[in-house]
Amino acid sequence: MARPDSDQLLLDAEADVRPSPRAAAARRALTAHPVLLLAGIVLASLNMRAALASVSPLAGEIGAAFGLSSTATSLVTSVPVLFLGLGALVAPRLARRLGTERVLCGALVLLAAGILVRVWPSVYALYGGGVLVGTAIALLNVLMPGLIKRDFPDRAASMTSLYTGSMIAGATVVAAASVPLERAFGGSWQASLAFWSLLAAVAAVAWLPQVLIARGRTGHEVRRVPEVGRTTGRAVWRSALAWQVTLFMGLQSLWSYVLIAWMPVILTDQGMSRSTAGVVFAFNNLVQVAGAFLVPLLAGRMRGQRPLVALVTSLVAAGYAGLMVAPVSGAWLWAAILGVGQGGAVGLALTLIVLRSGDAVTASRLSGMAQTVGYLLAAAGPLAAGAVHEATGGWTVPIALVLCVCAAALVVGLLAARDRKV
Repeated sequence: MARPDSDQLLLDAEADVRPSPRAAAARRALTAHPVLLLAGIVLASLNMRAALASVSPLAGEIGAAFGLSSTATSLVTSVPVLFLGLGALVAPRLARRLGTERVLCGALVLLAAGILVRVWPSVYALYGGGVLVGTAIALLNVLMPGLIKRDFPDRAASMTSLYTGSMIAGATVVAAASVPLERAFGGSWQASLAFWSLLAAVAAVAWLPQVLIARGRTGHEVRRVPEVGRTTGRAVWRSALAWQVTLFMGLQSLWSYVLIAWMPVILTDQGMSRSTAGVVFAFNNLVQVAGAFLVPLLAGRMRGQRPLVALVTSLVAAGYAGLMVAPVSGAWLWAAILGVGQGGAVGLALTLIVLRSGDAVTASRLSGMAQTVGYLLAAAGPLAAGAVHEATGGWTVPIALVLCVCAAALVVGLLAARDRKV
């Protein structure tokens, strides 16, 4: 039997278990013919923004149903994003205790449950379901980069491209279908939101083979081994480069979740119909797929990624500026420019986590740090934008503040894009 490489040994230590010989052989066979694993990654990725994107086109109806202010309505998006950060804190510990595959499968089940809880006729359920949704997506977000670094070490950039593209494709389909589904269900926004629990359930079923393979299919008990490299986790939090990657992740997430929460509202406030605004929002998500696929592939072929940082931040800033000066007449153009920039930025941020890490354990720890701090930072975006809009009565000041975020992201991104390792 071939000796496992050093990354795999470190990963086994991070998971705090060593798989049985049967499980190890099953995993080698799976990664040699990774159809099931690829299907699981794609289906899980489709869910990583869907539950958030489904809310934005229906935000007006949700707010009206519960009599919510703009600030309170923004919490429907901000609460899940907040728990993207808080949930990321527990992901590494759960993976060590239960195994990555089992946690990913459980996260998809939790996501389906959270989507259903969110549509109960109670404002507490609306926000409580958001807590479950955010926690579930956090587990998916944090564990996916480490899984890719472990099982596809020589194709990390291309696999990151696949899963980020799938993530945004899922958001695109959901954003485009939310309003038509509401109409198909007789004007019920609750049924429209609940429908997407089916997507999470299908993905959970697709991960069951991975859980069985990780257990060696026989229920064979795993043997605990001493954990090595414990100082790696502390060292990541003390690394300036890790903080630069983290801040870029957070700032690009902030500008994205402001758009996820408010883009349709920005357009309808300027006189665009709700259905047209939903289609423009879906188009924005569709264009993001191009950036999410292409930018990680380009980043993987470059020693330093500074030109890509400059490109994506400039595109996002230009798109936001367009929404400020001509939101309706130029809506399709701004949606396209923003889409390429947003998709490229999230793909680049996730790729930087992998490229700046020397092994799977570091990738997992850096992913946890970047997404814990990054999403806690990003959670402030929709809430602050809603509060400033309510205070000023318009969108000029909130968009101007997002342009300041773009400038900050450019600075930290140029530092994070240097050819160095955490």
